[in-house]
Amino acid sequence: MAATNGGVVRLTIDTQKDTYEQAVAAVQTAYGLRPSVPDVWPDAPATDPHPGPQDLADDDLGDGWTDRLLFHVIAALMPGARAVLRRITDLGGAASYDDVQRHFADHPTTPIPPSRIGGTLTSFKAVQRRFGPGGADPLLPRDEKARRYRIEDALTAGLRRAFAVAAARPDLLRGEPASPAI
Repeated sequence: MAATNGGVVRLTIDTQKDTYEQAVAAVQTAYGLRPSVPDVWPDAPATDPHPGPQDLADDDLGDGWTDRLLFHVIAALMPGARAVLRRITDLGGAASYDDVQRHFADHPTTPIPPSRIGGTLTSFKAVQRRFGPGGADPLLPRDEKARRYRIEDALTAGLRRAFAVAAARPDLLRGEPASPAI
């Protein structure tokens, strides 16, 4: 799929044989962002090699949240806030402030100084107001006294499904803000 020639990488993608995920993984590998190109995408739906939010369920997970709404929240978050939500989701929906701060302090792709975690997460309220169900409790509630984040179990499962689609379709996610013109 990829061949190097004097520091130049030439990448050929066969749209008849290669899946979307294999193509994305090959580009990531060429730029050193991924260790290898997967043979197959393990969670791919059998009928559609290009999943999207339309493939997520609209079943109520609680408080009006659905897998599809969770995907829209993920897609609209700034990359740093999305990375924090992903980390807490990967930890089963609960993490201490200190664990989150330590994880991102020297993170290789999304470094967030401990003093900036709170600011990074400020977009949650605005994004939830725009895409979340009306009147729902916060998606990422914080227990200030215990210094912990805790996401409901049903929402954690829905976030995992939404993140699986987000990983397959990074083209649907909000990117870094444009740098100001000089």
